[in-house]
Formats: sequence, structure tokens, C-alpha cells
Amino acid sequence: MEDRQLVELHNQKTDTNFTVGDIFLGKIKRLMPGLNAAFVDIGHKKDAFLHYTDLGPKLNSLIKFTNIAVNSGNNSRLDNFQIEPDIQKGGKIDKVLKRRQYILVQILKEPISTKGPRLSCEVTIPGRYLVLTPFSNVIAVSKKIANAEERKRLRVLIESIRPKNFGVIVRTAAEGKKVADLHEELQIMLEKWDGMFQQMHNAKPPKKLMSELDKTSSILRDLLTDSFNKIVVNDKQLYQNIRTYMESIAPDQVNIINQYRGKKPLFDAYGVTKQIKASFGKTATMRSGAYLVIEHTEAMHVIDVNSGHKLKSKSAENTALKVNLEAADEIARQLRLRDIGGLIIIDFIDMRKSDQRKQLLTAMRQAMKKDRAQHTILPLSKFGLMQITRQRVRPEVNIDTSEVCPTCDGSGKVNASVLLIDEINRDLKYILQSSPKAKITLVVHPYVAAYLTKGFPSVQMAWFRKYLRWVTIKSDNNFYLNKYRFYDKEQDEIRLDNRSSKQE
Repeated sequence: MEDRQLVELHNQKTDTNFTVGDIFLGKIKRLMPGLNAAFVDIGHKKDAFLHYTDLGPKLNSLIKFTNIAVNSGNNSRLDNFQIEPDIQKGGKIDKVLKRRQYILVQILKEPISTKGPRLSCEVTIPGRYLVLTPFSNVIAVSKKIANAEERKRLRVLIESIRPKNFGVIVRTAAEGKKVADLHEELQIMLEKWDGMFQQMHNAKPPKKLMSELDKTSSILRDLLTDSFNKIVVNDKQLYQNIRTYMESIAPDQVNIINQYRGKKPLFDAYGVTKQIKASFGKTATMRSGAYLVIEHTEAMHVIDVNSGHKLKSKSAENTALKVNLEAADEIARQLRLRDIGGLIIIDFIDMRKSDQRKQLLTAMRQAMKKDRAQHTILPLSKFGLMQITRQRVRPEVNIDTSEVCPTCDGSGKVNASVLLIDEINRDLKYILQSSPKAKITLVVHPYVAAYLTKGFPSVQMAWFRKYLRWVTIKSDNNFYLNKYRFYDKEQDEIRLDNRSSKQE
């Protein structure tokens, strides 16, 4: 969140086995000269895609190293390794690769829709300050480090600690760091390289050799800056894991980590749930009343900017500019939030003055500066359309904000809500009879929670008098009106066999 506004939303499924950055020992399944690409078996149900342009110039060195690692298992360091000549930039896939050949690959893009993962042979091992690139002797410094003296210092420093035949990319976070910090991280990355090499000895593909960090740690590694003022976690184990990781990468910022202990769900307490509901879907409304209509087609995303009926101004041109500038900020946020990639066409409100069109282009580029994904923004065309291309590395975040009525499943017939309290009473009685000493929490929709807890005497008090047991009642905005759940003191759901299939 930036200025209390949601700008990025990530989720991680526990059964996801293919993440950008994972390194595999794969096997060439098919060569496709027509596509100038190969399909590689890395264990995914769809063979992964490897295009000639993603092989990298050092492919021959990579293949040589792979053969050495699999067959002989000699020293993993590259001090005595003879770098092979680069492959041709515009060559053919069937001239450099063979069917059933073993090859070291790294995931470039996650599986999207019906496509398998996209691969690269330009293997890199990322850290917080540095990125290690084997079979190279190049040192590159992030363009975001603007100070010429600092760039020179980092180059000299890295040259003094860089192992032979390993290139290094210096990331923005390395600015101002001491040689000890950079050397320590370099050693950790070399240990990962050694571990990967050892796993390759006598290995049979497909085999995962190195996993990217879990989603939380990789986000912290890539995004964490001094501007972060709070990290909030609602899981005890994850809280401890983050503290441990932060102590290793940014010990001076460990104190910004907070374990959330509030009664409300975490996303409700920080207004995230409401923003998710408001930000996803076909329409995104802005504060002024103007709104965006976002459509997804097979070839591209199309965004239409509408002024809405609330915006009034004496000058139509000023109104158009005002709406367009506000829309530029919101579009930049939406692209990051939904992680929309590929070709994006934006139909802004028409503006005739060239200086206003230039002002809008500048504003759009400024708004997208915080976006980590590679992107290109073209000026407005003669038809008033702006074209943007944005890198896509993972599936688009898509949350359906329109809901089928949960109680009738769209049939139009609803069980009488007056019976809800009877159902809760019945289930509560059953739980207390079967587990007399259980500490019970009831989670319901906020309206139902108010009904049960407000007034004197409340339903909650009546339960206490009847059963001599206090039932804790919590509200959750994500529950629909007729949904309720009972939990024990360990926060495990108390499941009831007699609960209707509708509620399950």
C-alpha cells in the first residue's frame, strides 16, 4: 500500500511448483525450427517453451558446464573453466540444440492460461544487493544509482571480490553499502551455485535444482527500501520467518514488523477488502466520479476513460484534462494491482491542444515510474488512443467482484432469513452438548453480529444465562448474510455433520 492506497496484490498457492526464478535441469523434448524454439520437459503438464532469443550468447558454455556437472561432478567454480565462443544472434535453434539433450534452464514466465512456463538459458542467481551471472566477466551497475562517484566505487569494489568467469549486476539497494555486506551476499550466492552443481551429478531430468524464495521473502528482497514504515503480519509463524529474514538483509528495519492481534480480519482493519472489491471488476471508479471501463480480449486489454455525470466545469477542455490526469494515475495503479501485461490500449477523453496531450503523456510516464515491470508508453495517436506494452511474468490477478446470490444460487428463491437464528441456536446447542468445555467463537456477517450483541438483554447474554457459557461473536465482511461458522480456541472450524449442503 502507498499512501493507504492498494497498489500491488500478490498471492501464493501452497501447491504452486513453478515460480519465476526457479532453476531446473530439463530435457529437450521437441525442436520447432518454424518457431525457432524448443519445448523442454521440466515436469510441468505442458512442456515449457524456450525461444532462440532466450538462449543467451553463452549457451555453448552453459551446455558444456551442464555436461561436466551431470557426468563428472568436478569443481563447481569456474576459475579453470574455458568459456566457449558466443552463439550467433540470429541463428537457428536446430543448429545449437539436439533432441533429448540435457539443459540448465530458468523460469522466465509462469504458466499462463493454456501455455506452459517460458524458459531462459541466461541463468542468474539474485540477491538483495547483487545478481550473479555465470559464464560472464561483465560488471553492470543499476541505472537508478545516479551518483557517478558511487557507481565507480561499486565497480572497483565488485571487481576486487568477483570470482573469475562470474559476472555481477549491482542492484539499486547496494548504494552506500560496505564491502563486507556485498562480499557476504556474494558468498551466499556462490554457495547456492555449489549446491546446484552437486545436485546435478548423475541427475535425471526433470529436476528442480534451486527454488526462488517464498513469495513474502522475494517481495521483501526486491521491494524493501528505507521508505517502508510498517510491515503487518497476522500469522505467528510467518512473523517469525520475516523477522529472521529481515535480520539478515536489513537489521536496522526489523522494528517495522508488527504482528497483528486485532479482532477484525487484517484486510478489513486496513481497508484492503473494501479496496479489492472496489478496484477489481469491469469498472473502476475514481474519487471525482469519473470511472474506467477495463475490458480484456484475447489480443489486448482495452481501457475507456469516462468523465461520469458528477464532474462539472465551465471549460470542457479543462474538464477533459482534469479527468485524463486523474485517470492516468488510476490506470498506472490498476496495471500494477491487476498485473496486466501485453498490449494495452487506452481511450482517453479527446483533447485538441497539443500541449495538453504532451502534459498527459508526461503524467502517464511519471505515474508508471514506480512500476517494476518493463513497459513502453507511446504518445497519443491521431485518434486520441494511447498504446502501452507491459511485461507479463505471472498470470493476471483477476478477482470477480460480481456475486451470484449465495443463498439462492441465482434461482431467485431464498430460505427465510428469520430462520437463521434458529439454525445458529440449534448448532450452538449441539456443540455445547457434545463438547461442554469448549471455548467457542461464532463468526457471522456484521449485520447478524449486531443483531446478536446489541440491546439489553442481547441474544449473546441470553445464551450465557441459558448455557452458563460465554460465546465470543466476531464479524467478517467477507461472510454473506446467511453464512456463519463456529471455531474452537485453536481457531479451527467446528464442523457439523447436520449443516445443510447450501452452507457448506
